[in-house]
Amino acid sequence: MTRAPGIYAWYFDELPPGVDPRPCHVVGDSVLLYIGIAPKEPPRNGGRPSTQTRRDRIRYHYRGNAYGSTLRLTLGCHLAETLGIALRRVGSGTRLTFTPDGERQISDWMQRHARVTWAQVEAPWCAETRAMEQLSLPLNLQGNAHHPYYPTLKALRAEHRTAARALPIA
Repeated sequence: MTRAPGIYAWYFDELPPGVDPRPCHVVGDSVLLYIGIAPKEPPRNGGRPSTQTRRDRIRYHYRGNAYGSTLRLTLGCHLAETLGIALRRVGSGTRLTFTPDGERQISDWMQRHARVTWAQVEAPWCAETRAMEQLSLPLNLQGNAHHPYYPTLKALRAEHRTAARALPIA
């Protein structure tokens, strides 16, 4: 994979608890639940544009932590009970991740159940907007307020963040 801009799509052969696959795109036994882009749209105020590439983002979703990956945060919140993990404050207390073992368990779960595909696109934010309009993507939040699962996902993530902030720093 080159270090080029683009869009990527995450398919899952096992669904996180509570996610309804019926309206989603299916390929074989895998269901499309999330898309992402890199880089994000350049700031309109002339600020410094993102330098992240598709490769950077995919790697971080697979191996990073919930603080830097909205996909990992969402999966961790869905799988917390199943995997026996919890979102926690770390470092200075402002960052929220699943404790190191929790992040490893999310990575292991993704290795078994997640597949990603990608395409090089020069203005990925335009492709993302079209995808949000045309596809059912229950694990996406940004630009997806029209999706029926959106309020449930927002509430689930808020519940886990509130619980993490009530606990001591890990």
